[in-house]
Amino acid sequence: MTRVAVIGAGPSGLAALRAFQSAKKKGAKIPEVVCFEKQDDWGGLWKYTWRTGLDEYGEPVHCSMYRYLWSNGPKECLEFADYTFEEHFGKPIPSYPPRAVLWDYIVGRVKKAGVRKWIRFNTPVRMVDYDKKKKKFSVTSHDRVKDVMKTEEFDYVICASGHFSTPITPFFTGLDSFNGRVLHAHDFRDALEFKGKDILIVGRSYSAEDIGSQCWKYGAKSVTTTYRSKPMGFKWPKNFEERPLLQKLEGKTAYFKDGTTKDVDAVILCTGYQHYFPYLPEDLRLKTANRLWPENLYKGVVWQDNPRFFYIGMQDQFYTFNMFDAQAWYVRDIILGRIKLPKTDAMQKDWKKWLKREKKLADAEQMIWFQGDYVKELIDATDYPSFDIEGVNKTFMVWEHHKMDDIMGFRNNAYKSLMTGTMSPKHHTPWKDALDDSLEAYLATK
Repeated sequence: MTRVAVIGAGPSGLAALRAFQSAKKKGAKIPEVVCFEKQDDWGGLWKYTWRTGLDEYGEPVHCSMYRYLWSNGPKECLEFADYTFEEHFGKPIPSYPPRAVLWDYIVGRVKKAGVRKWIRFNTPVRMVDYDKKKKKFSVTSHDRVKDVMKTEEFDYVICASGHFSTPITPFFTGLDSFNGRVLHAHDFRDALEFKGKDILIVGRSYSAEDIGSQCWKYGAKSVTTTYRSKPMGFKWPKNFEERPLLQKLEGKTAYFKDGTTKDVDAVILCTGYQHYFPYLPEDLRLKTANRLWPENLYKGVVWQDNPRFFYIGMQDQFYTFNMFDAQAWYVRDIILGRIKLPKTDAMQKDWKKWLKREKKLADAEQMIWFQGDYVKELIDATDYPSFDIEGVNKTFMVWEHHKMDDIMGFRNNAYKSLMTGTMSPKHHTPWKDALDDSLEAYLATK
């Protein structure tokens, strides 16, 4: 029997499981699917843990989520086309759910699909090898509970282990002798730790924006962000500012490129993540920065050098859950023989066409339309439920303008579902005043 290994049970890996289950439900004969998950439960990054550094087995913690995290984009732009928020919660809910609400939604779909039995939890993959003669992969996994290693053969492998868990950690002169707290965003867990403190955040992307906002919301004395290229440019509160790149630290004093200084209590490195696949050999390993179009991936998912090996969710993202679905359905249909792959030179020509277009993108709006076109192309090739891509793009545009108008209040807005047409209600409490991020508090009616 054909066997498929899926590495990771986060949103991308779960999309793959759901894709196969959907085909089976419609009467298709599907391969045996085995999903290997490092953690003890599903949800990937969305499975929150208080742990940082190493987990209970002495390995790097996967989670980069923190308490009080709310979606930084409208839920209407990430909604599953085959399982809506309204279906899951039994009613329309506001547009910017906290982490616990999103986790509940993600796992709700796969609970309903009944695919948990396909997952081996606490079982990371240690090595993948490919035998060209046999056209088989050898996948070595580690049952961490029993401390047993096992090698099995598979016909296809889907890598869905994510790329937001291994930090990029630059060094600045004086960090090693800084008289305060130093951490990467990956290890940030609770903004209350920094209440009454002067915080320095290195970076200008989404984690810098959001962690800075969290610290401000929960009572930081001041928040200073430092950027290399250009400031974020939002209308920040009076105790929140942006400065050119940090040059060095002396004691607790930060020195910036424009000659100014600031005494700070903590430095949080919001400096991004690396694609890291220590379990993959050289000939299967994706090497890329966080970008909309990684090289060597046909349709963004097929590893050109071995079209039996696939990646899901490896792009920089505006679209998230429904893009992972589009990718998973496309990969599934290749494995099921519904989509025939072209020859190598044609695959290369196709992804290079997308890469060339990506390099010409000038701003976030162009990037959103680019990724929308990509998702639409994948959906049009499969039976994944079609949805209003243009409507999603336009919702993203409105979201961008809401952020520029009020960076600390944009989450108070509401949008219409592109799947059901229902207008979402506004949340009962303004974001800056909503200090309880639990599912119960968020869904309560006031």
